[in-house]
Amino acid sequence: MTKYREILRLHSLGFSERNIALSCPCSRNTVSKVLKRAKGLNITWPLEENQTDAVLDQIFFPHTKQATQKRMPDLDYIHKELLKNGVNKKLLWMEYMEECRMNNETPLMYSQFCYHIQQNEQKRRATMHIGRKPGEQVEVDWAGDPAHIIDPDTGEITEAYLFVGVMTYSQYTYVEAFINQKQQAWITAHVHMYDYFGGVAKILVPDNCTTAVNHKKSDWYTTELNAVYHEMAEHYGTAIIPARVRKPKDKPNVESSVGNISTWITAALRNEQFFSLSELNQAIREKLKQFNERQFQKKAGSRRSLFLEEELPLLAPLPATRYELAEWKQATVQFNYHISVDGMLYSVPYEYIKRKVDVRITDKTVEVFYNHTRICSHRRLHGRQGQYSTIVEHMPEDHQKYLEWNGDRFRKWAERVGIKTYQVVDAILTSKRVEQQAYRSCMGLLKLADKYSVERLEAACKKALSYTATPSYKSIKNILSAGQDKLLQPEQKLPETTSSKFGITRGADYYRR
Repeated sequence: MTKYREILRLHSLGFSERNIALSCPCSRNTVSKVLKRAKGLNITWPLEENQTDAVLDQIFFPHTKQATQKRMPDLDYIHKELLKNGVNKKLLWMEYMEECRMNNETPLMYSQFCYHIQQNEQKRRATMHIGRKPGEQVEVDWAGDPAHIIDPDTGEITEAYLFVGVMTYSQYTYVEAFINQKQQAWITAHVHMYDYFGGVAKILVPDNCTTAVNHKKSDWYTTELNAVYHEMAEHYGTAIIPARVRKPKDKPNVESSVGNISTWITAALRNEQFFSLSELNQAIREKLKQFNERQFQKKAGSRRSLFLEEELPLLAPLPATRYELAEWKQATVQFNYHISVDGMLYSVPYEYIKRKVDVRITDKTVEVFYNHTRICSHRRLHGRQGQYSTIVEHMPEDHQKYLEWNGDRFRKWAERVGIKTYQVVDAILTSKRVEQQAYRSCMGLLKLADKYSVERLEAACKKALSYTATPSYKSIKNILSAGQDKLLQPEQKLPETTSSKFGITRGADYYRR
């Protein structure tokens, strides 16, 4: 599907239609159509999160049917096959036709087939110098030859890989060593590179590596960027145009600089020993300064002077905050409307119970997304596992009401009902080690009052207190359900004549019990 959101975002940043087409990727004609439709419908960046590419497709082209796409031949494969004896275009076209028939795809006619082969051969023989504008583009890659770090305790030698970033106009270069080439190192290198340059170029050209491109979702026609890498590009307001596979001419500047880095940095430090990564990077930074300040042979100035004078003023300013590397996970919302992330529990609106959600995790925040829409965020918890971060608005209404009650409020309510109810509530609240443990029992008394009336509750509490000084919610409930509170008679004073000097004498009131 056409990346409508990305087209509008890049257009808002001032990119040309050509560069937008290369970044998305799509044809320039498609970019032009989308921008024209967006202008006519008064749709501009930024967009709402729920305005996905699918939604925008229906808005822009509600009645447009997807045209039949003819399958393009594998021109690289054809080029190699034509070098073999006895292989000609007619044979390859017949094989191509059969393959299209097997896959139920529309093939090119023979004349079109030959035309594309011819165009491809001309492109292979042609070379072109592309003049870059100052501040327009930066190329990045890993250097071929690693540096080495020695473990001071064991003497083990560990390889350190060099990240290289080159401004294509001035050739101003950034180099940093990392222990590996994983996602975290790749993103960290870009963040440090932008800090070193002091600004952001419009276009970022990486290698076709897994940390930049999602190869599982990419094919010959489209390139799917790594989600974290694309997120970083959005943070810095730049467009990513990956180099094609096995096409070093797509990023000639960084390829050339890699050779120079191998000579003037890696080889220049070959006789030195480094016992930590920070020690190695300190030495690299010194050699890098010399490399950037070295005078050009065929023109005046150096990489640094050309960068400071002509490129730096044209770079986009750095964002207010550094990009923070995020990790993405999936989680299922449990019945207690919480998700578990690294042993901590974070609340989600209860409407999403049993739904699978995407979770973006940084050192400081936890963000929850459903269908690419953010539904909540929390400050990330650290320390003892099992901690809860609960937002009251995420709870059902009855659960929110439960939270509104505390010990003082329960006592005030009981006092309004009657003295006996107050004594029971106070006894229940003080019977637990932690007062909150008794809230459920007190809430149960409230429900009994609603069910049977406050008068009957007061009578039941009086009955229960005649048995024990610490009655429970269950005993009050049993009294009410059995109707024992109705049997309670007002106390009667016995006549003085019924009294006796003998302690064992029993009056009539005793036998009424």
